[in-house]
Amino acid sequence: MASTDLKKQKIFCTTSEAAEILSISVGTVQLWVDTGLLEAWKTPGGHRRITRESINRMLHHKPVAAATAAVAVPSGGPLRVLVAEDDADLRLLYQTILRTWPMGPVLELVDNGIDALMVIERFRPDLLFIDLDIPGVDGFQMLKILNSKPEHAGMTAVVVTGLSRADIALRGGVPENFLVLPKPISFDKLLSIASALWELKAH
Repeated sequence: MASTDLKKQKIFCTTSEAAEILSISVGTVQLWVDTGLLEAWKTPGGHRRITRESINRMLHHKPVAAATAAVAVPSGGPLRVLVAEDDADLRLLYQTILRTWPMGPVLELVDNGIDALMVIERFRPDLLFIDLDIPGVDGFQMLKILNSKPEHAGMTAVVVTGLSRADIALRGGVPENFLVLPKPISFDKLLSIASALWELKAH
């Protein structure tokens, strides 16, 4: 009997077990199930059972640095900035320029949407710069997920994209509460946004 139970635990997890393994909230697990990031089914009693395989996939993407940053950065501390951009040259450019900003932001950079979601849960950025065409979970889906979670209402997300307005509209559009800026990137504009946020955070 114990052997059978162990086998079952290797195949699926409850919502609370998945939350503990991934170090996220139960509500986030439920949201990720609803959006297809985690594979699950419901028991006859209506309880979610999440496949361990899909949990392991998310664990594989979990950035170690993000967990460290979450401990190192207290609430009300430095401006926390997350960049989600799959172009390695652009990520390096972000890293180089943002490190010169006067408010000294704490910076995390990721190259795909799955890592971005994991970082957001742990790092709780004040400001997110996101490209729409990123792998894993694209920017369109990410913004919908963020919009559906009240705990992220205080985060400012700025879309930086090479897509035209027509292309964005064809792919479902971007929620109106997110600012959309074109590429090539205007770092002066990004700095002005960050500076305004930093002023609000400092008071």
